[in-house]
Amino acid sequence: MTENDELIHDDIETPESAGATPAPIPDYDEDDIKTLDWKEHIRRRPGMYIGKLGDGSNFDDGIYVLIKEVLDNAIDEYMMGFGKQIIVDVADGTVTVRDYGRGVPLGKLVDVSSKMNTGGKYDSKAFKKSVGLNGVGIKAVNALSTEFFICSVRDGQMKSVLYRCGDKVEESDIEPTTEANGTLVRFTPDASIFRDYAYRDEFIVPLIKNYTYLNTGLAMMFNGKRYISRHGLLDLLRDAMTTDPLYAPIHLKGDDIEVAITHANQRGEEYYSFVNGQHTTHGGTHLAAFKESVSRTLKEYFKRDFDYSDIRNGMIAAISIKVEEPLFESQTKTKLGSRDMGPDGPTVAKFIGDFIKTELDNYLHRNTDVADIILKKVQESERARKAMAGITKLAREKQKKANLNNKKLLDCRVHLNDSRGNEEKKLASSIFITEGDSAAGSITKIRNVETQAVFSLRGKPKNSYGVPAKILYENDEFNLLQAALNIEEGIDGLRYNNVIIATDADVDGMHIRLLLMTFFLQFFPDMIKKGHLYVLQTPLFRVRNHKTTKRGARGGSAAGDDTYYCYTDEERIAAIEKLGDNAEITRFKGLGEISPEEFRGFIGPDIRLDRVSLRKEDAVAELLEFYMGKNTMERQNFIIDNLVVEDDSQIG
Repeated sequence: MTENDELIHDDIETPESAGATPAPIPDYDEDDIKTLDWKEHIRRRPGMYIGKLGDGSNFDDGIYVLIKEVLDNAIDEYMMGFGKQIIVDVADGTVTVRDYGRGVPLGKLVDVSSKMNTGGKYDSKAFKKSVGLNGVGIKAVNALSTEFFICSVRDGQMKSVLYRCGDKVEESDIEPTTEANGTLVRFTPDASIFRDYAYRDEFIVPLIKNYTYLNTGLAMMFNGKRYISRHGLLDLLRDAMTTDPLYAPIHLKGDDIEVAITHANQRGEEYYSFVNGQHTTHGGTHLAAFKESVSRTLKEYFKRDFDYSDIRNGMIAAISIKVEEPLFESQTKTKLGSRDMGPDGPTVAKFIGDFIKTELDNYLHRNTDVADIILKKVQESERARKAMAGITKLAREKQKKANLNNKKLLDCRVHLNDSRGNEEKKLASSIFITEGDSAAGSITKIRNVETQAVFSLRGKPKNSYGVPAKILYENDEFNLLQAALNIEEGIDGLRYNNVIIATDADVDGMHIRLLLMTFFLQFFPDMIKKGHLYVLQTPLFRVRNHKTTKRGARGGSAAGDDTYYCYTDEERIAAIEKLGDNAEITRFKGLGEISPEEFRGFIGPDIRLDRVSLRKEDAVAELLEFYMGKNTMERQNFIIDNLVVEDDSQIG
């Protein structure tokens, strides 16, 4: 059992443990065996093809995967040397992508858009280092769209096909045209699958930018704005960093590999990894080899027995490689599983290791000033780690004792860092950080024990702004929290894909939110940059039909159309207008005020989450200094000048 395993508490009740009688096993015969056609299988099991569904409020929601699947084909054309521009337009929920590659062979336009396992990338001679190899992506987009239109222009001829929910409704003849070669795809995601979805530019723009970083010289137009990169991963690092680098990033390029490396005065490590243009947000064999190679090369260059963690502390880096026939761990391609660069190539580890050993070592010998800065940073990290060694040891011993009776973490069965298991469930793994036992009560009773854990704070956490890292171990709350998340050594071992702050919608609750966000911004900013931190939105009001309520209607999902849960004043006013004089309004101020049955819908499929984001232009240091620093009087005057008095006269 590991230290983190000791935080797990067996509150997961099974039918056997509860004393329930096992349900009888139903009959199973030939009539139970069914064969679904391609589109029906995709529509019934979309998670197998695009990961989670979502409504567009998170960067990894399925509607963005649909865009990526179409763009991947356009990018592959550019990588093969065809087409210098890709145009993307998104309006009213409909996406249009136009590339200027060779165009899909006209006679196979129907096949490539509607026949599973059909594509032009199985033979590596045609698409040597493509990201889309299995002939599935664009078919998934077709099946999951209410309308899907594809048109190909090839050497003065054009053909188009129109589908609705995967069914072909119109196919044109091959006709002459003066249009430039290429492919146009237009699709509208099915609102019955992606409920209440809406595209957000804040998630599409980073996707577009990543494509330009990885394909220097490619111009991408998104809703009329042009994006282009001249310096590849160097541009990515410059745009992504929220703190100033200690030295100008090291930029190294070779055949099928590009890397950029620097250090900053921040805790932990931060990486951006790509394979064949695919953003591998969960890393894989290439990222592991890169981290190992950089650490070993720096250690050998300095001829010091440095700990790898000290070498990488504060490191911000990006790596992009191109692999023949890459093997990913799921259809969403977020983690590389390939061990080899290709059927006849070296291993990924050897390829990256040889490149880093040669190129980084040469760079350091040519740029001794940069080497000196890195050495100073590594030595500072080493001193800080050794200074905290005693504190860390005592904290871990204390943690072990506390864990024997620690009831603050109620764990789930599936975790993000599980070596095996259902990929969709791992991505759904979540932990709710709540304020006190009463707030955790409703969530604990109705959570999904497969994928939802609960960590209950003892009270308000300490303000961690401007304090040294030793607070992570000296403060019991932070010590147990970082251990529960398994992020002490960085976020590679993060146990939950979604870390959700769940506090009351009152002044104290908002204060706790700020304190927790400050904690993560100070010590684990990469968790925010990688999109793992969220704030749970719960309804402020329940508006229901007073007469129906008196007749015995209950709240929650069973309440029907007579009950409305409102997250804003606008929603409350709209609900009151619908119910008129019969409206009964309840103001929720604490999570404990919401019954478990009502809460079920708020952390289920329709959960509302606000992702905590971190961008260069946010000026985070200044924000933290103002809101969490020692300038008490300045904040007090700001609050007085901007105070808004809420009118509760209509709330009964």
